Amino acid sequence: MRLVDTHTHVWGPDTADLPWYSADLPPEWSGPYPHTDLVADMDAAEIDEGVLMPTSIYGRDERANEYTLRAIEAHPERLWGVGVMDYFQDEPDLRQAVRRVTGHERMLGVRFHAAFEYGETPGEMDRQADWIADDALDPLYDELAAQDAAVFVLAKPGQYSTLATLAAANPDVTFVLEHMGWPDEGMVPDEAPWTDIETLAEHGNVYVKVSSIPRASGDAWPYETAGMFIRKLLSWFGPERLMLGSDYPWLDDWASYRECLSWVEAAEYLSARDLSWLSYRTFDTLRE
Repeated sequence: MRLVDTHTHVWGPDTADLPWYSADLPPEWSGPYPHTDLVADMDAAEIDEGVLMPTSIYGRDERANEYTLRAIEAHPERLWGVGVMDYFQDEPDLRQAVRRVTGHERMLGVRFHAAFEYGETPGEMDRQADWIADDALDPLYDELAAQDAAVFVLAKPGQYSTLATLAAANPDVTFVLEHMGWPDEGMVPDEAPWTDIETLAEHGNVYVKVSSIPRASGDAWPYETAGMFIRKLLSWFGPERLMLGSDYPWLDDWASYRECLSWVEAAEYLSARDLSWLSYRTFDTLRE
């Protein structure tokens, strides 16, 4: 079965040509993870395609997505991209920036590090941050709809209601909630605030990434604790709005690349139909 990893990362070496803005690297990492290494790891893990998610390494200026574009062009049949930008600009510049970031046919949209204070790069964690709902971003959502581009949102449970309001106000924009809504340690799948995610399922333009599973679960492969959350998501969203992601190599301390995705093989609660949607069909729907 075809497998698309909808959440992975790459970055090149820190050079004068394309310097790092920050050294926001995975635990125990000190150097690059170039696209050639990712594709080799994808081959070893039997992953067909991958979506490159931006971090703060290259900041938010006009060159922030350059390494992603280089990676896509080096592997045009294997890789897709998501970009970042300065989200608070005058309207003409803001719209132009959206068009620039999403102009490549394999760039799917933009990413919001919503659970962090807004700055040139993500700053301190803020589980109640509401900058994604600032009125100044109205033209951004309008332009994203015009470009048929998605918003990938890294949000904490305290922000679900804000995201629901945005989804209702922008029905032509696709919102993708990352990492199952990024539950905090100690949260359980049957109680608030994580169960507030159900309100998002009321909006057909909201999708969820079943990603970063080893970290969310906290137990060993096949991550049965995470399975309790995933069952809830299936009942609320159906498999048609769920998609798999690894978050590799950010999870290098937790699991191997293959383990980040292969848990589905042992998840008896997933039907063959569920697997096909999570593995590639939902992604195909999103990018069409």
